[in-house]
Amino acid sequence: MTDAAELRRRTQELLAAQPPATTGRLDFLRARFDTGLAWVHYPEGLGGLGAPRSLQAVVDAELEAAGAPGNDPRRIGIGLGMAAPTILQYGTEEQKRRFLRPLWTGEEVWCQLFSEPGAGSDLAALGTRAARVDEDGWVVDGQKVWTSSAHAARWAILIARTDPDVPKHRGITYFVCDMTDPGVEVRPLRQITGEAEFNEVFLTGVRIPESHRLGEIGDGWRVAQTTLNNERVAIGGMRLPREGGMIGPVARTWRERPELRTHDLHQRLLGLWVEAEVARLTGERLRQQLVAGQPGPEGAGMKLGFARLNQQISGLEVELLGAEGLLYDDWTMRRPELVDFTGREAGYRYLRSKGNSIEGGTSEVLLNIVAERVLGLPAEPRTDKDVAWKDLAR
Repeated sequence: MTDAAELRRRTQELLAAQPPATTGRLDFLRARFDTGLAWVHYPEGLGGLGAPRSLQAVVDAELEAAGAPGNDPRRIGIGLGMAAPTILQYGTEEQKRRFLRPLWTGEEVWCQLFSEPGAGSDLAALGTRAARVDEDGWVVDGQKVWTSSAHAARWAILIARTDPDVPKHRGITYFVCDMTDPGVEVRPLRQITGEAEFNEVFLTGVRIPESHRLGEIGDGWRVAQTTLNNERVAIGGMRLPREGGMIGPVARTWRERPELRTHDLHQRLLGLWVEAEVARLTGERLRQQLVAGQPGPEGAGMKLGFARLNQQISGLEVELLGAEGLLYDDWTMRRPELVDFTGREAGYRYLRSKGNSIEGGTSEVLLNIVAERVLGLPAEPRTDKDVAWKDLAR
């Protein structure tokens, strides 16, 4: 059994064979993956050693102390947090070996083609169609929206309707889509921040080979739940140091700008600081639970708290700064590859946090998930549960 001492030994062997000071970044990351030190809880040959998930921190600490390069998880978060666990659970051996290594090293960026203009909160109502054309493949037509990093992505995780004659949660199939294929058009969506990190994606006669289907035909909703549960944990349960995330900048401003302080702001800041720390520690507990299994609906609660806290903290920061908080440094149209909440000014944080209660599942939908799947409350009455998708009112 692989233990902490064994992992330290393997990490030191990697550092000796691939000295960070003289080894190219990509070469080092590839070697790290091949030695099983990328994500130690993954199987051998797929970047891991089948070790307990909790031991990843041992490897990370050794590599950080040695100044080893990282794989920039903020830039490839969709691949790491959503595509990888889904491929690991439902992919064929060929798919795992083809996709996981370049995904982890960052050589191939991933995006998510789930939401549609008419199927955002009600994702199961999606209308993008995938038609089987022969034994070797499918043709996909439709439109997706709110697609982060589509402009930088090589691959996408895609769900599409393959059978309109059954209720909406059935008849969906999960695919891997090559974003460079003919028929894939990516258009920027400019946000309130001025940036266009999101996109809308049009799919016109896009050919997807049968080898890029993930899971069984018609079982895409179940496969997608793996993706969505991991997404909510990735968004709401990210590992942070104390005063990491949004609470950090406002706490620094409070300490460095005593002239801005008032008693009321002090009380509100203390309350939000405590809530941020509780959320951080709850995230640690959630990650420890992941060691024993797959993420469950608890991630929905974490993501709910993440959105609410970010919006309250950023609002307090703008109020603390007064007129200065209304300034905005740059509203230039850009298409960034990552979201940097703490690298910009208070105005950016305030505007960007408005999207936190929409992306990764709206807060309204997540409240239903927590109510039904965590608290065990009765489900809301539904009239469309047994109606074929083609017969739904639109």
